[in-house]
Amino acid sequence: MKKVSVVLLVLFFTAPMIFARGGQEAAGGDGAFYANITAIEPLLDDFRSRTGTRANYTRISTTQFLATVFTEFEANRLMADVIQAPIPVMEMLRERGVLAPYNSPAAANFPAWANRGNDGIFMFAIEYVSIIYNHEIISRADAPRRYQDLADPRWRNMIVMPDPSIHPTTISWLVALREHVFNNNDAEWRAFLRGLAANNPMFVASFGPTPAPIASGEKPIGISMPKYIVTHAPAPLDWAQIQPVMGSPRGIGISAKAPNPEGARRFMDYWLSAEAGKILADDVGEYVLVPGVFPPINGMNTARVIPIAELSDQEITRWAAEFRTIFNIR
Repeated sequence: MKKVSVVLLVLFFTAPMIFARGGQEAAGGDGAFYANITAIEPLLDDFRSRTGTRANYTRISTTQFLATVFTEFEANRLMADVIQAPIPVMEMLRERGVLAPYNSPAAANFPAWANRGNDGIFMFAIEYVSIIYNHEIISRADAPRRYQDLADPRWRNMIVMPDPSIHPTTISWLVALREHVFNNNDAEWRAFLRGLAANNPMFVASFGPTPAPIASGEKPIGISMPKYIVTHAPAPLDWAQIQPVMGSPRGIGISAKAPNPEGARRFMDYWLSAEAGKILADDVGEYVLVPGVFPPINGMNTARVIPIAELSDQEITRWAAEFRTIFNIR
């Protein structure tokens, strides 16, 4: 079982939104949804228009997320019908019996790797990461053509990225480069890391703050999420179209003690549907697993997007310490 401390660290940097009833009885069969994807109001509005079910939500402290869920669950007072979170968090919830098994027919055509069996977790999207840049400052011809190009001295003092000593998704992404880009050549991978560190990147807490300095030109290139091309439009953002595009899977599941189990299953079927996937792609920029549905980002429909392996608590801790040394982070 993974340690709660690491899961909380993941949650701290993904800034989840909590969709809850606020302690009040939901009227008309309304559901309660805990999620970590922001800007999904268009999807919730569409769900309401189709089903008549309203999603009421409030924000709570991310550091209280697991404590709240576990406390409510053990006291038979869990308010959530459906829970959406990073895979490590979903696995912690599953291990404690918080998630109910459910096979949604809406996911029948998802990729084979996304099928977790009947363990209560559906993978529905990939939190994809690449190189994005300010296309008013950097032309497509001059943009990096390989991930290795981030180590080129021409980009010194021009890069922004999440802090690789504390941000678990960035840690996992950098480690995944070794396998998927450097073909497990450890010497070449480490030389790249040293070159990237020598370029003196600006570190921020997570992916969320990365688009602003890129759009403003303060740091016109960065390791970030192409989805921001959609959510920050009309900011002058583009992505480098380097292959493969890698990212962590997103998970969703039904609460084992859902106050509205029928509504929870209905919401799950909707969330995994082509209609919802298209909204997540078009309006939120998500890379969903619905076949044939892609975010409206140039080149993303032909990109090779792959899930990266989840690192254990011990691996995250070990790599965080090593990256702190490599990048000279104090």
